[in-house]
Amino acid sequence: MGSSVSHAAAPPPPLPSPSPPPSSVGLAAALPPKQDEKAEPEKVDWLNLPCPIPFEEIQREALMSLKPELFEGLRFDFTKGLNQRFSLSHSVFMGSMEVPSQSSDTLKVPTAHYEFGANFLDPKLMLVGRVLTDGRLNARVKCDLTDNLTMKINAQLTNEPHFSQGMFNFDYKGTDFRSQLQIGNNAFYGGNYIQSISPHLSLGTEIFWLGHQRKSGIGFAARYNTDNMVATGQVASTGIVALSYVQKVSEKVSLASDFMYNHLTQDVTSSFGYDYILRQCRLRGKIDSNGVFAAFLEERLNMGVNFILSAEVDHRKKDYKFGFGMTVGE
Repeated sequence: MGSSVSHAAAPPPPLPSPSPPPSSVGLAAALPPKQDEKAEPEKVDWLNLPCPIPFEEIQREALMSLKPELFEGLRFDFTKGLNQRFSLSHSVFMGSMEVPSQSSDTLKVPTAHYEFGANFLDPKLMLVGRVLTDGRLNARVKCDLTDNLTMKINAQLTNEPHFSQGMFNFDYKGTDFRSQLQIGNNAFYGGNYIQSISPHLSLGTEIFWLGHQRKSGIGFAARYNTDNMVATGQVASTGIVALSYVQKVSEKVSLASDFMYNHLTQDVTSSFGYDYILRQCRLRGKIDSNGVFAAFLEERLNMGVNFILSAEVDHRKKDYKFGFGMTVGE
């Protein structure tokens, strides 16, 4: 009897209770965070705007494509660096030079000259001098007086009377503005100021007074730039209206156009150009409203050796300019 009770089967162990479903909080923690469908607009720090480019360089991108250094004839440039700061240059030019004429025909006079130059480049001081066989002397000085104040001197001395020129510039660079004071010969005084209004827009103004001719003027300018485009506009009391636009198509291709109107002479000129950078060369060209075609090619033959081709064709005036040259040295 007692043995039957002791050998009775033990009850089975209880089944484990099912775990509760995970809460919504746990699921949210496990899933990756959702990205905002609409990115918040970038906030502008109006007290920390970028410093604009100098007023005199407001159209530098357009001028790079539309105003290459065209020439006619033969040109050879050689630069030899003596050390990290000092270098010498030699230049030979043989071609023709245009002279003013009362008729519509273009008058050209054959010319040739040799140019010797010396350059001194330092982080805070730059000295550049050029002496030509025809008696001209060109000199440029750039000196950083302080971290924000720079002095520039440009001078050109010639044997012909009343053709020598000199100019002193004092440039001040602020956090979000630039200003410049100019003093030159013939009682010339000028100044300009450019201010960043937004991260992409800058506005500026300039004034000048030419004492010997009793002329004065004032001008206004605007520049809007992004990573892919630059648009500028300038208007002056002298009757000049200038507009330019540059579009960066890719890393190697840029397109540019400009418009110029002179109210005093009623002249209107517009042009369209391109700037194409290849692996070993750079090609720039333009065509303007007067039917003038121009192209400028710089081909890199070797390290420090470049071959240059220049062409300008004006069918209306039957004026054709072709030049080729070579530059040696960096």
